[in-house]
Amino acid sequence: MKTTPRFDAAISKLYNAFYNNTLNPDCCKQCAVGNILDNTDSWKHLADNHGALQLNYIGNVHQTLGRKFNGYSPIELLKIERVFLKACGYQLPLHYKNRKPENPTDTNVLFNGLSDVIELLCKLDNISNVMDYKGLFKHKLKESDSICIK
Repeated sequence: MKTTPRFDAAISKLYNAFYNNTLNPDCCKQCAVGNILDNTDSWKHLADNHGALQLNYIGNVHQTLGRKFNGYSPIELLKIERVFLKACGYQLPLHYKNRKPENPTDTNVLFNGLSDVIELLCKLDNISNVMDYKGLFKHKLKESDSICIK
């Protein structure tokens, strides 16, 4: 499967963060986008509300100028973070009164978040979902195969 350099870099960083226990949806430097952007939090200034898809003035300026952050536009970064937070069980936009997972760093919670992020990254780069395992179980029956039902 042919992928893009930005996809490969993002997947590598997310994989390492997951397995090194440095993926944390409560931290702007250790969330999905924070890890993609080399553990920086400057991306959080692209929107006024964490988890929102509306760029603020700074975000719109970067978007209009065609600025990319490790290959991703400001709106793409907001989409990635939104998908990650929602899949981890957060009610968006983030607010102390809104619902959040009981244990945000639980591996099952993080895996759900990463699975949805990887699906989105694949869509953004027009490639097949690398997390889609259904193809592994496809099997065509031949005429000589028989199914025994009791």
